[in-house]
Amino acid sequence: MSRDARLRVMIVDDHPLVRSAVAGAIASDEVEVVAQVATAEDALALAPALAPDVMLVDISLPGMSGVQLVRELAPRLPNTKIVMLTVSAADRDLVDAMRYGAIGYLTKDVTPEALARSVRAALNGELVMSRQMAARLVDRLSRRSLPAGPGEAPAFEQLSQRERDVLRLLAEDLSDREIAAALTISVRTVETHVSNIIHKLGVRNRTEAARRYREQA
Repeated sequence: MSRDARLRVMIVDDHPLVRSAVAGAIASDEVEVVAQVATAEDALALAPALAPDVMLVDISLPGMSGVQLVRELAPRLPNTKIVMLTVSAADRDLVDAMRYGAIGYLTKDVTPEALARSVRAALNGELVMSRQMAARLVDRLSRRSLPAGPGEAPAFEQLSQRERDVLRLLAEDLSDREIAAALTISVRTVETHVSNIIHKLGVRNRTEAARRYREQA
């Protein structure tokens, strides 16, 4: 791999020593650390312009959490592979991060060698996590995909009226700015509604959400 074709990685962690250690573990002739930031808000501001190949994201961040960051960024950066790197082994964090668009989930006891391998594997679209975590993820997601029982609302019924309005316009291929103008709301509010829709429908991005809407219309 040439220097110009190096894998570009962004690190999001609020601990300077952790950022430094992670950067040292993965940096090589093939891997370039293009940015290190301490907050999700900084990542939101910087990542769209950098468009890194891989992002390593902690869950416990000041302000917006790492899971919320994935929820915001994954739809905007479909070519960026996001891997959680955290101390949390909680099923809820694991499931939410993967449902929102992360491609991997590693705990911070991972060895430097395994971390470097995982970064390369993520770029190739591989699921990056331990076998134990993968089994837990499959188990939790399979439970969520069971048919709704008595008193459980189907996915579309969980959407608010405003979210349904946004989804309808999304299915008409309108941009966020066009949706905002049509509904007389801010673009930021539209982005929030889109993120909520993606979460509630259990899809990976806005394109899948629009397709789901058209299929049931």
